[in-house]
Amino acid sequence: MKKKKRQSLLAHNSGFSERSPLRDFDPRIKLFLCLVASLAVMLPFRNLLAFFTIFIAFLTWARLLGQALRQLWKIKWILIVLFIADWLLVSLDLASIVTLRLSLMAIAFNMFFSTTTPAEMRIALVWMKVPYRYAFSISLAFHSIGSMNHEWRTIIEAQRSRGAVPSRSGLKNMVSSVRNLVSLTVPAIVLSTRRAWAMTEAACARGFDSPDRSEYYTLDMKPPDWYLLCVAIIVMGIISPWR
Repeated sequence: MKKKKRQSLLAHNSGFSERSPLRDFDPRIKLFLCLVASLAVMLPFRNLLAFFTIFIAFLTWARLLGQALRQLWKIKWILIVLFIADWLLVSLDLASIVTLRLSLMAIAFNMFFSTTTPAEMRIALVWMKVPYRYAFSISLAFHSIGSMNHEWRTIIEAQRSRGAVPSRSGLKNMVSSVRNLVSLTVPAIVLSTRRAWAMTEAACARGFDSPDRSEYYTLDMKPPDWYLLCVAIIVMGIISPWR
């Protein structure tokens, strides 16, 4: 019954992975996994590379490897620019470890966001003693993430039809893209603000911001959650001496 209730809460979001086993795990466990990954970024390069390999294997088991690679592809220019800048200004070692750290953080939090609904995240934040007002606001922002990519593409197509943005993309037109970034950012901010305001008004009108509102389900640790938590604690214990 709880599984059916949890599945009914899943919002329509193209970033969600329907087939991942992590969809049925407690959101607190997934937040703890993100914490472990956050601690691992402070490891030396060789140990960090070993942890990254283990994490990739974990994502393969969770059926999230393809989505993690797509997430890295979305930020490829950021990784490339930082790698080149660190290589030229400091050293190749620094460039490699910074790129690896950013990649690990990106795929770790993508794992959480792609397997957790806004309602689950709000309940987890409330359990962590985050004030309900802030937890509610964060869950609303999380709920709108899925539509941001579609809105951004709509703005780009509208600006291209007016000749404000070049139709081609790549390194050749990177300078012009940066120059025209304002024409894309301002409409995106306006649309996001209007959408957030409309969502807030609609949710508050229905009493979703009330701290006394009952949830569809409560967080309940199941045996698989305890197993994964034990594994994460063991990994954290191994990471500490490596640092």
